[in-house]
Amino acid sequence: MSKNSVFKSDFNNPDQLINEFFELNNYFSDDEKKDILKAWNYFTKKCQTKNRISGEPYYLHHLRVAHILAQNHLDKDSIICAILHTAEEVGISPEAIKENFGEPVYKIISTANKIFNLPLNSKRLHQADAIRKMLFAMSDDVRIILITLADRLDRIRNLRNFDHDYQKLIAEAGVEIWAPLADRMGMQTEKNEFEDLSLKYTNPAVFQQIKAIVAQKQDERSQYLSSAVNAIKTQAEKLGIQVEIQSRAKHFYSIYQKMRKRNKEASELYDLLALRVLCNNPAECYTLIGVVHGLWKPLDGRFKDYIAMPKANGYQSLHTTVMCQDKPLEIQIRTYQMHDQAEHGIASHWLYKKGTNKDYIQADQLSIINKLQEFKNNDFTDEKSFLKLRNELLGDQIYVFTPRGDVIQLPCGATALDFAYAIHSAIGEKVIAAKADGKIIPLNKPLENTQIIEVITNPNSHPTEAQLKLVKTSKAHQKIHSWLMLHDPTFSENLALQGKPSDGENTPAQPLPHQKKRRPKSGVNPEQVQHIHKNVLIDGEKHVLYTIAQCCKPEYPDLIVGYVTLTKGIKIHRADCLIYHRNAHKDSRTINVSWDE
Repeated sequence: MSKNSVFKSDFNNPDQLINEFFELNNYFSDDEKKDILKAWNYFTKKCQTKNRISGEPYYLHHLRVAHILAQNHLDKDSIICAILHTAEEVGISPEAIKENFGEPVYKIISTANKIFNLPLNSKRLHQADAIRKMLFAMSDDVRIILITLADRLDRIRNLRNFDHDYQKLIAEAGVEIWAPLADRMGMQTEKNEFEDLSLKYTNPAVFQQIKAIVAQKQDERSQYLSSAVNAIKTQAEKLGIQVEIQSRAKHFYSIYQKMRKRNKEASELYDLLALRVLCNNPAECYTLIGVVHGLWKPLDGRFKDYIAMPKANGYQSLHTTVMCQDKPLEIQIRTYQMHDQAEHGIASHWLYKKGTNKDYIQADQLSIINKLQEFKNNDFTDEKSFLKLRNELLGDQIYVFTPRGDVIQLPCGATALDFAYAIHSAIGEKVIAAKADGKIIPLNKPLENTQIIEVITNPNSHPTEAQLKLVKTSKAHQKIHSWLMLHDPTFSENLALQGKPSDGENTPAQPLPHQKKRRPKSGVNPEQVQHIHKNVLIDGEKHVLYTIAQCCKPEYPDLIVGYVTLTKGIKIHRADCLIYHRNAHKDSRTINVSWDE
């Protein structure tokens, strides 16, 4: 589809435009067409003489937004809302919308207007507040998200007539907000287009370079892919499996990300091509992955099974990368139904709105909607805490397992503390240690995809200010912060409220803690040697179980190291302990420890 010229009709003739719209999208009943036509006529009369900066009629953008939604077969009310989504700008009151088009349309447009009027062009606190209001407002009706995405997509498609600063502003929002949001909604096509167009305006030189590389040697690439396609089809036919295979170059933004990650030019990358194999059922998917791995050697660590473990947005597919004719080739294998859902995401619900297929994703199955509802009533008073939420909702995700096999979705960089709070707040408050795949890990270590995480709790443990700095999820941050405000008078924010200094600054001298004697070195008067008893902090944490190594028996202020044992937790050694230094595993099992001063 041509992005900038969707309609062939005369732009200045609203009647021709709406008729072409119905020809392109012919799934509406006669009554639905009447209601849509009523909205179109009502809107175009209000803005008949109003034009955009580009010279286009004001209403043309609205019909293009409606067309984006109609391509996913969205319902009549969604199309009417798309046509009227900036009604206030042309003097149409909310009361008039309610009277003429009903309560559902009125509610969606009222919320949409609030979103479109938010100042998303600043990096400051009010931008965070604007995004918060937008995300939470959209959680009331998933169609609000779809209309907003369609509006922003059409705007970024038609940036050519604006100045460079405005282009860059809209493009940055495209890659930071709208592409991740489309991804959370499972709308892969829209996500890819947001990313590619954002790259076009934020880094035009790289965009043109990648475009030229992809366009080069088309005949050679076509022959290479045709050979791979024929090989798969031949083997599939022998097994009685009918497949459809689509070949493509990867979208520009994903190539750009590879360039950055590997520090290479686009011309130095070889895995720019991909095949998508479509079949009828999951059993055939697994048979075909065997076929592919039988034809070509798979690359280690590049197989991913999103059928057994779908993404949070409902995406399902098998991914593998193989060496085909000495070049890496990415292959995706999925059913036709999985493909529809991967392309349309939550919008696939409307593709089957007559109830012919109940397997397609519903709004209440999306983790982003559930999280928005969960956090809707929380008060984010500072930019830092809100940005945690935004990154959690729109940033990259990992999937880890509980010992029982339940899948927990967390943002990249999340720790075992975040995992514990994701299970239950009561568990998070009592956690003292954690294991990943059976091995003890520091509480501040970022978790990795597909790890099995087990947390160890102690009823006497409680949250600490150090934990507040470790966590990545907004839930963990808020729960720890609330506990500290209620129960810890030494919490820095409580001290600030009381006007007292924190971190020991200018604090009056405290009496020395309990002192105990230790055997002195030879030639030293025992009465002159006193050692102060101190607890040990494990990665800055107070309530982690540890034992003092009996080989060297460190005491304050000896320099110390921590060693993670397989069965007895953490042992504290003196830094010069020979037993510790003779251990072959000390480099991989050493953990940061210090005296609690």
